[in-house]
Amino acid sequence: MTEKENINEETVNQTNLQEEYLKSMDELEEGQVVDGTIIQVTSDTVFIDIGYKSEGKISITEFEEAPQVGDVIKVVLVKKESRDGQIIVSKKKYDEKKIWKDIKDADQNGTAVKGKITKSVKGGFEVTLGPDLKAFLPISKADVVKIEDPAPYIGLESMFYIERLYSEKKINIVLNRRKYIADERAKKKEEFYNSVAVGDTVEGTVKTIATFGAFIDLGGFDGLLHINDMSWGHVTKPKEFVKKGQKIQLKVINLDKENDKINLSLKHFKENPWDTFEDRYHINDVITGRVTKLTDFGAFIELEEGIEGMAHISEFSWVKKINNPKDVFKTGDEVKCMILGYNLGEGKISLGIKQVQDNPWDTIDQKYPVGTELERKIVKITNTGAFIELEEGIDGFLHGDDISWLKKVKNIGSMYKVGDAVKTVIVGCDKVNKRIRLGIKQLTENPWSVLAKNYPKGSIIEGEISNKTEFGLFVKVEGGIEGLVNKSNIDEEFVEDIAKALEKFNVGDKIKTMVIEINPKKQKLGLSIKEYKKSLQREEISRYMSENEEPKATLGDFLKH
Repeated sequence: MTEKENINEETVNQTNLQEEYLKSMDELEEGQVVDGTIIQVTSDTVFIDIGYKSEGKISITEFEEAPQVGDVIKVVLVKKESRDGQIIVSKKKYDEKKIWKDIKDADQNGTAVKGKITKSVKGGFEVTLGPDLKAFLPISKADVVKIEDPAPYIGLESMFYIERLYSEKKINIVLNRRKYIADERAKKKEEFYNSVAVGDTVEGTVKTIATFGAFIDLGGFDGLLHINDMSWGHVTKPKEFVKKGQKIQLKVINLDKENDKINLSLKHFKENPWDTFEDRYHINDVITGRVTKLTDFGAFIELEEGIEGMAHISEFSWVKKINNPKDVFKTGDEVKCMILGYNLGEGKISLGIKQVQDNPWDTIDQKYPVGTELERKIVKITNTGAFIELEEGIDGFLHGDDISWLKKVKNIGSMYKVGDAVKTVIVGCDKVNKRIRLGIKQLTENPWSVLAKNYPKGSIIEGEISNKTEFGLFVKVEGGIEGLVNKSNIDEEFVEDIAKALEKFNVGDKIKTMVIEINPKKQKLGLSIKEYKKSLQREEISRYMSENEEPKATLGDFLKH
Protein backbone atom coordinates (compact mmCIF):
# COMPACT_ATOMS: atom_id res chain seq x y z
CA MET A 1 0.00 0.00 0.00
CA THR A 2 1.30 3.43 -1.03
CA GLU A 3 1.77 6.33 1.39
CA LYS A 4 -1.16 8.14 -0.16
CA GLU A 5 -3.36 5.12 0.36
CA ASN A 6 -2.30 4.95 4.07
CA ILE A 7 -3.21 8.59 4.61
CA ASN A 8 -6.60 8.13 3.02
CA GLU A 9 -7.35 5.06 5.20
CA GLU A 10 -6.36 6.91 8.43
CA THR A 11 -8.60 9.85 7.49
CA VAL A 12 -11.51 7.47 6.92
CA ASN A 13 -10.96 5.80 10.35
CA GLN A 14 -10.92 9.14 12.19
CA THR A 15 -14.08 10.21 10.44
CA ASN A 16 -15.77 6.94 11.41
CA LEU A 17 -14.74 7.34 15.09
CA GLN A 18 -16.06 10.89 15.20
CA GLU A 19 -19.33 9.78 13.70
CA GLU A 20 -19.65 6.93 16.25
CA TYR A 21 -18.83 9.32 19.11
CA LEU A 22 -21.37 11.94 17.97
CA LYS A 23 -23.91 9.19 17.52
CA SER A 24 -23.28 7.95 21.12
CA MET A 25 -23.54 11.51 22.45
CA ASP A 26 -26.79 11.99 20.61
CA GLU A 27 -28.12 8.99 22.52
CA LEU A 28 -27.37 10.70 25.92
CA GLU A 29 -30.03 12.85 27.47
CA GLU A 30 -29.62 15.76 29.77
CA GLY A 31 -30.34 14.66 33.35
CA GLN A 32 -29.00 11.20 32.61
CA VAL A 33 -26.51 9.47 35.00
CA VAL A 34 -23.20 8.67 33.30
CA ASP A 35 -19.84 7.26 34.35
CA GLY A 36 -16.82 9.51 34.19
CA THR A 37 -13.09 9.13 34.81
CA ILE A 38 -11.20 11.74 36.82
CA ILE A 39 -8.29 13.00 34.74
CA GLN A 40 -7.09 15.95 36.80
CA VAL A 41 -7.51 17.37 40.31
CA THR A 42 -6.61 20.95 41.27
CA SER A 43 -7.09 22.86 44.49
CA ASP A 44 -10.65 23.84 43.59
CA THR A 45 -11.69 21.80 40.54
CA VAL A 46 -11.97 18.20 39.47
CA PHE A 47 -11.80 17.46 35.71
CA ILE A 48 -13.75 14.45 34.50
CA ASP A 49 -13.86 12.66 31.13
CA ILE A 50 -17.24 11.20 30.17
CA GLY A 51 -16.08 10.44 26.60
CA TYR A 52 -17.17 13.71 25.02
CA LYS A 53 -15.16 16.28 23.00
CA SER A 54 -14.60 18.34 26.15
CA GLU A 55 -14.06 17.51 29.82
CA GLY A 56 -16.55 18.23 32.53
CA LYS A 57 -15.60 20.34 35.52
CA ILE A 58 -16.84 19.74 39.09
CA SER A 59 -16.16 21.88 42.15
CA ILE A 60 -14.05 20.00 44.64
CA THR A 61 -16.53 21.02 47.36
CA GLU A 62 -18.92 18.38 46.01
CA PHE A 63 -16.56 15.69 47.29
CA GLU A 64 -16.42 14.65 50.95
CA GLU A 65 -12.86 13.45 50.39
CA ALA A 66 -10.39 14.58 47.71
CA PRO A 67 -10.64 12.17 44.73
CA GLN A 68 -7.72 10.59 42.91
CA VAL A 69 -6.85 10.70 39.21
CA GLY A 70 -8.19 7.55 37.56
CA ASP A 71 -11.20 7.22 39.89
CA VAL A 72 -14.44 6.41 38.08
CA ILE A 73 -17.48 8.18 39.48
CA LYS A 74 -21.11 8.65 38.52
CA VAL A 75 -22.40 12.12 37.64
CA VAL A 76 -25.50 13.71 36.15
CA LEU A 77 -25.20 15.20 32.64
CA VAL A 78 -26.72 18.64 33.19
CA LYS A 79 -26.00 20.09 29.69
CA LYS A 80 -24.37 18.60 26.64
CA GLU A 81 -22.88 21.93 25.68
CA SER A 82 -22.81 25.29 27.39
CA ARG A 83 -22.33 28.70 25.71
CA ASP A 84 -18.60 28.21 25.75
CA GLY A 85 -18.89 24.72 24.29
CA GLN A 86 -18.28 22.83 27.56
CA ILE A 87 -20.39 19.99 28.92
CA ILE A 88 -21.86 20.55 32.40
CA VAL A 89 -21.92 17.63 34.85
CA SER A 90 -22.79 17.43 38.56
CA LYS A 91 -21.79 14.93 41.19
CA LYS A 92 -24.00 16.69 43.76
CA LYS A 93 -27.14 16.09 41.70
CA TYR A 94 -26.23 12.43 41.33
CA ASP A 95 -25.71 12.15 45.10
CA GLU A 96 -29.10 13.78 45.74
CA LYS A 97 -30.79 11.41 43.32
CA LYS A 98 -29.10 8.39 44.85
CA ILE A 99 -29.80 9.43 48.45
CA TRP A 100 -33.45 10.10 47.74
CA LYS A 101 -33.76 6.73 45.97
CA ASP A 102 -32.04 5.01 48.92
CA ILE A 103 -34.44 6.72 51.33
CA LYS A 104 -37.51 5.65 49.38
CA ASP A 105 -36.17 2.10 49.08
CA ALA A 106 -35.37 2.02 52.78
CA ASP A 107 -38.86 3.25 53.63
CA GLN A 108 -40.49 0.63 51.42
CA ASN A 109 -38.19 -2.27 52.35
CA GLY A 110 -37.63 -1.48 56.04
CA THR A 111 -33.88 -1.18 55.61
CA ALA A 112 -31.56 1.38 57.22
CA VAL A 113 -29.94 4.50 55.83
CA LYS A 114 -26.74 6.20 56.88
CA GLY A 115 -26.75 9.64 58.43
CA LYS A 116 -24.95 12.01 60.75
CA ILE A 117 -26.43 13.70 63.85
CA THR A 118 -25.54 17.35 63.34
CA LYS A 119 -27.32 19.29 66.06
CA SER A 120 -29.71 19.14 68.97
CA VAL A 121 -33.21 20.54 68.41
CA LYS A 122 -36.36 20.67 70.49
CA GLY A 123 -37.48 17.15 71.25
CA GLY A 124 -34.55 15.43 69.56
CA PHE A 125 -31.83 15.81 66.95
CA GLU A 126 -31.37 17.01 63.37
CA VAL A 127 -29.76 14.37 61.17
CA THR A 128 -28.05 15.03 57.83
CA LEU A 129 -28.75 12.23 55.33
CA GLY A 130 -27.08 13.94 52.38
CA PRO A 131 -26.48 17.35 50.79
CA ASP A 132 -29.37 19.65 51.80
CA LEU A 133 -31.34 16.66 53.09
CA LYS A 134 -32.26 16.83 56.77
CA ALA A 135 -34.32 14.50 58.98
CA PHE A 136 -35.67 14.57 62.53
CA LEU A 137 -34.66 12.02 65.18
CA PRO A 138 -36.85 12.10 68.35
CA ILE A 139 -34.72 11.85 71.49
CA SER A 140 -36.79 8.86 72.63
CA LYS A 141 -35.80 7.04 69.42
CA ALA A 142 -32.11 8.00 69.51
CA ASP A 143 -30.75 5.19 71.72
CA VAL A 144 -31.70 2.11 73.70
CA VAL A 145 -30.81 3.94 76.91
CA LYS A 146 -32.36 7.12 78.28
CA ILE A 147 -30.44 10.17 77.07
CA GLU A 148 -29.68 12.66 79.82
CA ASP A 149 -27.12 14.75 77.91
CA PRO A 150 -27.49 15.17 74.11
CA ALA A 151 -24.00 16.67 73.65
CA PRO A 152 -22.09 13.37 73.19
CA TYR A 153 -24.39 12.44 70.28
CA ILE A 154 -23.57 15.48 68.15
CA GLY A 155 -21.36 14.43 65.24
CA LEU A 156 -22.26 10.75 65.58
CA GLU A 157 -22.50 8.84 62.30
CA SER A 158 -24.94 5.94 62.43
CA MET A 159 -27.56 3.90 60.62
CA PHE A 160 -31.26 4.77 61.01
CA TYR A 161 -34.62 3.29 60.13
CA ILE A 162 -37.15 5.51 58.32
CA GLU A 163 -39.95 6.01 60.85
CA ARG A 164 -42.08 8.23 58.58
CA LEU A 165 -41.65 9.78 55.10
CA TYR A 166 -44.15 12.44 54.08
CA SER A 167 -43.45 13.78 50.56
CA GLU A 168 -40.81 14.56 47.99
CA LYS A 169 -41.83 18.20 47.45
CA LYS A 170 -41.87 19.10 51.12
CA ILE A 171 -39.49 16.57 52.57
CA ASN A 172 -40.33 15.55 56.11
CA ILE A 173 -38.43 12.51 57.39
CA VAL A 174 -38.59 11.05 60.89
CA LEU A 175 -35.90 8.53 61.88
CA ASN A 176 -35.54 5.75 64.46
CA ARG A 177 -32.09 4.76 65.67
CA ARG A 178 -33.19 2.88 68.78
CA LYS A 179 -34.95 0.15 66.81
CA TYR A 180 -31.96 -0.22 64.48
CA ILE A 181 -29.60 -0.72 67.45
CA ALA A 182 -31.99 -3.20 69.06
CA ASP A 183 -32.33 -5.19 65.82
CA GLU A 184 -28.58 -5.27 65.27
CA ARG A 185 -28.00 -6.42 68.82
CA ALA A 186 -30.61 -9.14 68.44
CA LYS A 187 -28.97 -10.36 65.21
CA LYS A 188 -25.49 -10.38 66.74
CA LYS A 189 -26.71 -12.07 69.90
CA GLU A 190 -28.54 -14.74 67.92
CA GLU A 191 -25.40 -15.32 65.86
CA PHE A 192 -23.38 -15.48 69.10
CA TYR A 193 -25.65 -18.11 70.65
CA ASN A 194 -25.54 -20.16 67.44
CA SER A 195 -21.77 -20.01 66.94
CA VAL A 196 -20.28 -19.92 70.48
CA ALA A 197 -20.17 -22.78 72.99
CA VAL A 198 -19.30 -23.02 76.69
CA GLY A 199 -15.50 -23.14 76.99
CA ASP A 200 -14.87 -20.95 73.93
CA THR A 201 -12.70 -17.87 74.16
CA VAL A 202 -14.30 -14.57 73.11
CA GLU A 203 -13.14 -10.96 72.99
CA GLY A 204 -15.07 -8.12 74.53
CA THR A 205 -14.77 -4.57 75.79
CA VAL A 206 -15.30 -3.64 79.42
CA LYS A 207 -18.45 -1.52 79.35
CA THR A 208 -19.27 -0.80 83.00
CA ILE A 209 -17.81 -1.89 86.34
CA ALA A 210 -19.99 -2.57 89.40
CA THR A 211 -19.31 -3.84 92.91
CA PHE A 212 -20.38 -7.34 91.87
CA GLY A 213 -18.38 -7.51 88.63
CA ALA A 214 -18.20 -6.02 85.13
CA PHE A 215 -20.46 -5.93 82.06
CA ILE A 216 -18.61 -6.84 78.88
CA ASP A 217 -19.73 -5.56 75.46
CA LEU A 218 -19.55 -8.54 73.10
CA GLY A 219 -20.58 -6.53 70.04
CA GLY A 220 -23.76 -4.68 70.87
CA PHE A 221 -24.91 -6.99 73.66
CA ASP A 222 -23.52 -7.69 77.11
CA GLY A 223 -22.10 -10.61 79.02
CA LEU A 224 -21.39 -10.61 82.76
CA LEU A 225 -17.97 -11.10 84.28
CA HIS A 226 -18.88 -11.74 87.92
CA ILE A 227 -16.45 -10.77 90.67
CA ASN A 228 -16.15 -14.43 91.67
CA ASP A 229 -15.02 -15.34 88.14
CA MET A 230 -12.21 -12.79 87.96
CA SER A 231 -9.80 -14.89 90.03
CA TRP A 232 -9.70 -18.18 91.89
CA GLY A 233 -8.84 -16.08 94.93
CA HIS A 234 -10.91 -13.59 96.92
CA VAL A 235 -11.63 -10.43 94.90
CA THR A 236 -12.84 -7.27 96.65
CA LYS A 237 -12.20 -4.64 93.97
CA PRO A 238 -13.12 -5.51 90.34
CA LYS A 239 -11.16 -2.44 89.17
CA GLU A 240 -7.95 -4.24 90.14
CA PHE A 241 -8.64 -6.81 87.38
CA VAL A 242 -10.35 -4.86 84.58
CA LYS A 243 -10.48 -1.25 83.37
CA LYS A 244 -13.36 0.49 81.63
CA GLY A 245 -12.86 0.49 77.85
CA GLN A 246 -10.29 -2.33 78.03
CA LYS A 247 -10.41 -5.08 75.40
CA ILE A 248 -9.97 -8.50 76.99
CA GLN A 249 -10.13 -12.18 76.19
CA LEU A 250 -12.63 -14.19 78.25
CA LYS A 251 -13.85 -17.74 78.63
CA VAL A 252 -17.55 -18.47 78.16
CA ILE A 253 -18.67 -20.46 81.22
CA ASN A 254 -22.47 -20.28 80.84
CA LEU A 255 -24.90 -19.73 77.97
CA ASP A 256 -28.59 -19.46 78.85
CA LYS A 257 -30.45 -18.39 75.72
CA GLU A 258 -33.85 -18.84 77.32
CA ASN A 259 -33.08 -16.41 80.15
CA ASP A 260 -30.69 -14.37 78.00
CA LYS A 261 -27.67 -14.81 80.26
CA ILE A 262 -24.05 -14.98 79.18
CA ASN A 263 -21.49 -15.58 81.94
CA LEU A 264 -17.81 -14.95 81.29
CA SER A 265 -14.63 -15.72 83.20
CA LEU A 266 -11.03 -14.65 83.52
CA LYS A 267 -10.00 -17.22 86.09
CA HIS A 268 -10.84 -20.19 83.84
CA PHE A 269 -7.77 -19.46 81.72
CA LYS A 270 -5.82 -20.92 84.67
CA GLU A 271 -6.04 -24.25 86.47
CA ASN A 272 -8.05 -24.21 89.68
CA PRO A 273 -5.36 -24.18 92.40
CA TRP A 274 -7.76 -25.91 94.82
CA ASP A 275 -7.54 -29.06 92.66
CA THR A 276 -3.91 -29.54 93.74
CA PHE A 277 -4.13 -27.89 97.18
CA GLU A 278 -3.29 -31.03 99.17
CA ASP A 279 -0.16 -31.57 97.08
CA ARG A 280 1.30 -28.35 98.49
CA TYR A 281 -0.34 -27.72 101.87
CA HIS A 282 -0.98 -29.73 105.03
CA ILE A 283 -2.43 -29.09 108.49
CA ASN A 284 0.15 -27.51 110.85
CA ASP A 285 2.22 -26.21 107.92
CA VAL A 286 3.70 -22.79 108.63
CA ILE A 287 3.50 -20.51 105.59
CA THR A 288 3.85 -16.83 104.75
CA GLY A 289 0.88 -15.06 103.18
CA ARG A 290 -0.34 -11.59 102.29
CA VAL A 291 -3.25 -9.83 104.01
CA THR A 292 -5.91 -9.10 101.39
CA LYS A 293 -8.85 -7.97 103.51
CA LEU A 294 -9.58 -7.01 107.12
CA THR A 295 -12.98 -7.42 108.78
CA ASP A 296 -14.33 -6.99 112.30
CA PHE A 297 -13.82 -10.70 112.97
CA GLY A 298 -10.45 -11.39 111.40
CA ALA A 299 -8.09 -11.18 108.43
CA PHE A 300 -8.17 -12.83 104.99
CA ILE A 301 -4.70 -14.01 103.98
CA GLU A 302 -3.68 -15.06 100.46
CA LEU A 303 -1.26 -18.00 100.41
CA GLU A 304 -0.93 -17.92 96.63
CA GLU A 305 -3.02 -16.63 93.74
CA GLY A 306 -6.43 -18.26 94.14
CA ILE A 307 -5.74 -19.75 97.58
CA GLU A 308 -6.94 -17.64 100.49
CA GLY A 309 -7.61 -18.44 104.13
CA MET A 310 -9.03 -16.62 107.13
CA ALA A 311 -7.41 -16.02 110.52
CA HIS A 312 -10.04 -15.33 113.16
CA ILE A 313 -9.29 -12.49 115.58
CA SER A 314 -9.15 -15.05 118.41
CA GLU A 315 -6.17 -16.69 116.67
CA PHE A 316 -4.06 -13.52 116.56
CA SER A 317 -2.42 -13.68 119.98
CA TRP A 318 -2.07 -15.98 122.97
CA VAL A 319 -2.30 -13.16 125.48
CA LYS A 320 -3.44 -9.89 123.89
CA LYS A 321 -7.12 -9.07 123.70
CA ILE A 322 -7.48 -7.62 120.19
CA ASN A 323 -10.65 -5.67 119.51
CA ASN A 324 -9.95 -4.68 115.90
CA PRO A 325 -7.72 -6.53 113.37
CA LYS A 326 -6.80 -3.16 111.89
CA ASP A 327 -4.91 -2.40 115.11
CA VAL A 328 -2.52 -5.25 114.23
CA PHE A 329 -2.40 -5.53 110.42
CA LYS A 330 -3.04 -3.53 107.28
CA THR A 331 -3.89 -4.73 103.78
CA GLY A 332 -0.77 -5.88 101.96
CA ASP A 333 1.14 -6.97 105.08
CA GLU A 334 3.09 -10.21 104.87
CA VAL A 335 2.31 -12.46 107.81
CA LYS A 336 3.50 -15.87 108.97
CA CYS A 337 0.68 -18.24 109.94
CA MET A 338 -0.20 -21.90 110.46
CA ILE A 339 -2.82 -24.00 108.65
CA LEU A 340 -5.28 -25.15 111.33
CA GLY A 341 -7.82 -26.79 109.02
CA TYR A 342 -9.40 -26.63 105.56
CA ASN A 343 -12.49 -27.58 103.54
CA LEU A 344 -11.78 -28.23 99.86
CA GLY A 345 -15.46 -28.40 98.93
CA GLU A 346 -16.15 -24.92 100.28
CA GLY A 347 -12.70 -23.56 99.44
CA LYS A 348 -12.05 -22.48 103.03
CA ILE A 349 -8.86 -22.51 105.11
CA SER A 350 -8.63 -21.77 108.83
CA LEU A 351 -5.36 -20.05 109.76
CA GLY A 352 -3.70 -19.24 113.06
CA ILE A 353 -1.17 -16.50 113.72
CA LYS A 354 -0.51 -17.07 117.41
CA GLN A 355 0.36 -20.72 116.72
CA VAL A 356 3.69 -19.69 115.14
CA GLN A 357 4.62 -17.88 118.38
CA ASP A 358 5.54 -19.24 121.82
CA ASN A 359 2.60 -19.41 124.21
CA PRO A 360 3.73 -17.59 127.38
CA TRP A 361 1.07 -19.47 129.41
CA ASP A 362 2.99 -22.72 128.83
CA THR A 363 5.77 -21.53 131.13
CA ILE A 364 3.90 -18.92 133.17
CA ASP A 365 4.26 -20.87 136.44
CA GLN A 366 8.03 -20.93 135.97
CA LYS A 367 8.22 -17.24 135.23
CA TYR A 368 5.83 -16.24 138.02
CA PRO A 369 6.00 -18.93 140.77
CA VAL A 370 3.83 -18.55 143.86
CA GLY A 371 5.56 -16.25 146.32
CA THR A 372 7.06 -13.96 143.66
CA GLU A 373 6.88 -10.36 144.81
CA LEU A 374 6.47 -7.66 142.16
CA GLU A 375 5.27 -4.12 141.64
CA ARG A 376 3.01 -3.43 138.68
CA LYS A 377 0.28 -0.99 137.56
CA ILE A 378 -3.47 -1.43 137.87
CA VAL A 379 -5.12 -1.58 134.40
CA LYS A 380 -8.73 -2.20 135.42
CA ILE A 381 -10.89 -2.00 138.54
CA THR A 382 -14.06 -4.08 139.08
CA ASN A 383 -16.60 -4.50 141.88
CA THR A 384 -14.65 -7.42 143.32
CA GLY A 385 -11.05 -6.40 142.74
CA ALA A 386 -8.43 -5.08 140.34
CA PHE A 387 -6.56 -6.39 137.30
CA ILE A 388 -2.84 -5.72 137.40
CA GLU A 389 -0.72 -6.07 134.23
CA LEU A 390 2.27 -8.32 134.79
CA GLU A 391 3.45 -7.98 131.19
CA GLU A 392 1.82 -7.14 127.87
CA GLY A 393 -1.27 -9.32 127.51
CA ILE A 394 -0.97 -11.06 130.89
CA ASP A 395 -2.86 -9.74 133.89
CA GLY A 396 -3.11 -10.91 137.47
CA PHE A 397 -6.19 -10.40 139.62
CA LEU A 398 -6.13 -8.81 143.06
CA HIS A 399 -9.32 -9.72 144.91
CA GLY A 400 -10.65 -7.34 147.56
CA ASP A 401 -10.33 -10.14 150.15
CA ASP A 402 -6.57 -10.29 149.48
CA ILE A 403 -5.84 -6.67 150.31
CA SER A 404 -5.96 -6.75 154.09
CA TRP A 405 -5.91 -9.41 156.80
CA LEU A 406 -8.04 -7.34 159.08
CA LYS A 407 -10.13 -4.93 157.02
CA LYS A 408 -13.03 -6.02 154.78
CA VAL A 409 -12.56 -4.11 151.51
CA LYS A 410 -15.94 -3.55 149.83
CA ASN A 411 -14.92 -0.89 147.34
CA ILE A 412 -11.39 -1.22 146.00
CA GLY A 413 -11.93 1.89 143.87
CA SER A 414 -11.91 3.97 147.04
CA MET A 415 -8.34 2.81 147.73
CA TYR A 416 -6.76 2.63 144.26
CA LYS A 417 -7.22 3.99 140.76
CA VAL A 418 -6.17 2.77 137.29
CA GLY A 419 -2.50 3.52 136.73
CA ASP A 420 -1.47 3.13 140.38
CA ALA A 421 1.64 1.01 140.94
CA VAL A 422 0.96 -1.61 143.60
CA LYS A 423 3.33 -4.00 145.30
CA THR A 424 1.85 -7.52 145.36
CA VAL A 425 2.81 -11.18 145.62
CA ILE A 426 1.80 -14.17 143.46
CA VAL A 427 -0.55 -16.29 145.58
CA GLY A 428 -1.91 -18.54 142.82
CA CYS A 429 -0.99 -19.49 139.21
CA ASP A 430 -3.37 -21.62 137.07
CA LYS A 431 -1.85 -21.90 133.59
CA VAL A 432 -4.59 -24.27 132.37
CA ASN A 433 -7.34 -21.73 132.98
CA LYS A 434 -4.97 -18.79 132.43
CA ARG A 435 -5.48 -17.21 135.83
CA ILE A 436 -2.98 -15.55 138.16
CA ARG A 437 -4.07 -14.48 141.63
CA LEU A 438 -2.29 -11.66 143.45
CA GLY A 439 -2.33 -10.54 147.05
CA ILE A 440 -1.19 -7.60 149.13
CA LYS A 441 -1.92 -8.93 152.59
CA GLN A 442 0.23 -11.99 151.84
CA LEU A 443 3.28 -9.74 151.78
CA THR A 444 3.09 -9.86 155.60
CA GLU A 445 2.39 -12.71 158.01
CA ASN A 446 -1.22 -13.21 158.95
CA PRO A 447 -1.65 -11.37 162.31
CA TRP A 448 -4.40 -13.83 163.24
CA SER A 449 -1.99 -16.73 162.90
CA VAL A 450 0.61 -14.83 164.95
CA LEU A 451 -1.97 -14.01 167.57
CA ALA A 452 -3.23 -17.59 167.75
CA LYS A 453 0.33 -18.79 168.12
CA ASN A 454 1.31 -16.25 170.79
CA TYR A 455 -2.02 -16.16 172.63
CA PRO A 456 -3.76 -19.51 172.55
CA LYS A 457 -7.02 -20.07 174.37
CA GLY A 458 -6.62 -19.28 178.10
CA SER A 459 -3.89 -16.69 177.52
CA ILE A 460 -4.01 -13.29 179.18
CA ILE A 461 -3.80 -10.43 176.69
CA GLU A 462 -3.81 -6.68 177.12
CA GLY A 463 -5.65 -4.34 174.80
CA GLU A 464 -7.43 -1.02 174.35
CA ILE A 465 -11.19 -0.55 174.29
CA SER A 466 -12.07 0.61 170.76
CA ASN A 467 -15.86 0.61 171.01
CA LYS A 468 -18.70 0.20 173.52
CA THR A 469 -22.00 -1.37 172.49
CA GLU A 470 -25.06 -2.62 174.28
CA PHE A 471 -23.86 -6.17 173.82
CA GLY A 472 -20.30 -5.69 175.03
CA LEU A 473 -16.88 -4.17 174.51
CA PHE A 474 -14.60 -4.28 171.45
CA VAL A 475 -10.95 -4.45 172.45
CA LYS A 476 -8.06 -3.90 170.01
CA VAL A 477 -5.13 -6.15 170.84
CA GLU A 478 -1.73 -6.98 169.37
CA GLY A 479 -1.56 -6.82 165.55
CA GLY A 480 -4.53 -4.46 165.38
CA ILE A 481 -6.97 -7.31 165.85
CA GLU A 482 -10.27 -6.56 167.55
CA GLY A 483 -11.81 -9.02 169.99
CA LEU A 484 -15.19 -8.93 171.66
CA VAL A 485 -15.88 -9.01 175.38
CA ASN A 486 -19.46 -10.12 175.42
CA LYS A 487 -21.65 -8.50 178.07
CA SER A 488 -21.89 -11.84 179.84
CA ASN A 489 -18.13 -11.88 180.20
CA ILE A 490 -17.62 -8.43 181.67
CA ASP A 491 -18.03 -8.86 185.36
CA GLU A 492 -19.75 -11.55 187.38
CA GLU A 493 -20.59 -9.01 190.07
CA PHE A 494 -22.80 -6.99 187.68
CA VAL A 495 -24.52 -9.74 185.72
CA GLU A 496 -27.93 -8.38 186.69
CA ASP A 497 -27.08 -4.84 185.67
CA ILE A 498 -25.01 -4.81 182.49
CA ALA A 499 -25.41 -1.10 181.90
CA LYS A 500 -23.90 -0.44 185.32
CA ALA A 501 -21.04 -2.79 184.50
CA LEU A 502 -20.33 -0.96 181.23
CA GLU A 503 -20.16 2.36 183.02
CA LYS A 504 -16.89 1.29 184.53
CA PHE A 505 -15.22 1.26 181.09
CA ASN A 506 -14.45 3.97 178.53
CA VAL A 507 -13.15 3.91 174.94
CA GLY A 508 -9.39 4.20 175.17
CA ASP A 509 -9.06 2.35 178.46
CA LYS A 510 -6.40 -0.30 178.54
CA ILE A 511 -7.60 -3.53 180.05
CA LYS A 512 -6.47 -7.10 180.47
CA THR A 513 -8.66 -10.00 179.39
CA MET A 514 -8.47 -13.75 178.86
CA VAL A 515 -8.66 -15.35 175.43
CA ILE A 516 -11.65 -17.68 175.53
CA GLU A 517 -11.91 -18.27 171.74
CA ILE A 518 -9.58 -17.66 168.78
CA ASN A 519 -10.32 -18.78 165.20
CA PRO A 520 -7.96 -17.33 162.53
CA LYS A 521 -10.02 -18.75 159.64
CA LYS A 522 -13.21 -17.08 160.81
CA GLN A 523 -11.22 -14.12 162.16
CA LYS A 524 -12.99 -14.44 165.49
CA LEU A 525 -11.51 -13.48 168.87
CA GLY A 526 -13.51 -13.95 172.09
CA LEU A 527 -12.28 -12.22 175.25
CA SER A 528 -13.43 -12.28 178.86
CA ILE A 529 -12.78 -9.91 181.78
CA LYS A 530 -14.65 -12.22 184.07
CA GLU A 531 -12.41 -15.20 183.24
CA TYR A 532 -9.37 -13.00 183.60
CA LYS A 533 -10.40 -12.12 187.19
CA LYS A 534 -11.07 -15.78 187.93
CA SER A 535 -7.58 -16.61 186.72
CA LEU A 536 -6.18 -14.06 189.14
CA GLN A 537 -8.11 -15.69 191.98
CA ARG A 538 -6.79 -19.09 191.02
CA GLU A 539 -3.25 -17.75 191.02
CA GLU A 540 -3.70 -16.33 194.48
CA ILE A 541 -5.10 -19.62 195.74
CA SER A 542 -2.21 -21.49 194.23
CA ARG A 543 0.25 -19.08 195.77
CA TYR A 544 -1.43 -19.31 199.19
CA MET A 545 -1.48 -23.09 199.04
CA SER A 546 2.17 -23.22 198.22
CA GLU A 547 3.11 -20.84 201.08
CA ASN A 548 0.93 -22.48 203.83
CA GLU A 549 2.84 -25.10 205.84
CA GLU A 550 -0.25 -26.79 207.27
CA PRO A 551 -1.07 -29.49 204.93
CA LYS A 552 -4.70 -29.71 206.03
CA ALA A 553 -5.60 -26.15 205.19
CA THR A 554 -8.85 -25.90 203.31
CA LEU A 555 -10.53 -23.49 200.97
CA GLY A 556 -12.56 -22.30 203.91
CA ASP A 557 -9.39 -21.41 205.68
CA PHE A 558 -8.26 -19.41 202.69
CA LEU A 559 -11.51 -17.54 202.61
CA LYS A 560 -11.34 -16.76 206.30
CA HIS A 561 -7.84 -15.47 205.69
